[in-house]
Amino acid sequence: MQLLIVHDDAEVGEQLAGMVADYTEHACDLVESDAAAQQWAQKHARCDLLLAQLDGNGVDGLTLGGALSEIFPGLQVLFLPAYLAAEQRLEISRTKVFPEPIDGERLLEAIETAAGAERGAPDLFHVLDVLQMCCLSKRSGAVQIVKESQVGIVYLRDGKIVHAEGAVTRGTEALLEVAGWGDIEFAYDASVRAAETISTPWDEALVQAVVQHQKSKTGEAAPAKIEERITEGAPPRKRGFFAALRRN
Repeated sequence: MQLLIVHDDAEVGEQLAGMVADYTEHACDLVESDAAAQQWAQKHARCDLLLAQLDGNGVDGLTLGGALSEIFPGLQVLFLPAYLAAEQRLEISRTKVFPEPIDGERLLEAIETAAGAERGAPDLFHVLDVLQMCCLSKRSGAVQIVKESQVGIVYLRDGKIVHAEGAVTRGTEALLEVAGWGDIEFAYDASVRAAETISTPWDEALVQAVVQHQKSKTGEAAPAKIEERITEGAPPRKRGFFAALRRN
């Protein structure tokens, strides 16, 4: 498998590349910006996994992931946001989002999961993983969410969910519907705006969606495990060898 790591901090990028070299047999290249990644793509016929900083100097992981997916069909993407893991309200077991400090063991597991994906398989994320990442990283714009034949849109302003649209639903009802879709494909557009119809804090709305859909589950296959994060009084979570890595 061919990996490409994109990170504006050379030290962090080199440690990530070193981790891949030491603990996997995958080929791995490292660049420091979206522009360098585009140049890399012009010279390579294959890229199977993009490990991208979400926001950095010359790096926008969401935009880059979309652009490289057009060049390399079947590209899988993992994101490295700058916010702290302790800020997450929901913890997704099969996450593709790795905040700071980076959990090396879980990151290696995600890399191997990507390596095991069928050639050309869709790049699936858990919908709550995507929405939580966009909110905690203070994004604005629209996230288009696709689940098989279903399409929804969630609108953001400075990390707040302000509107949502389903096939026939709008506002909070649409958000609760879309947030229960499990594994999805998504696209992001920072330029799109919408009338604001949702005032509930994003974390409350997503937790409400989790509770609602867990109550309504029938005999369907079990989705990725979702846990409401409890931080007060909880023991520190055991982390991997890469957990101490933090940007200055």
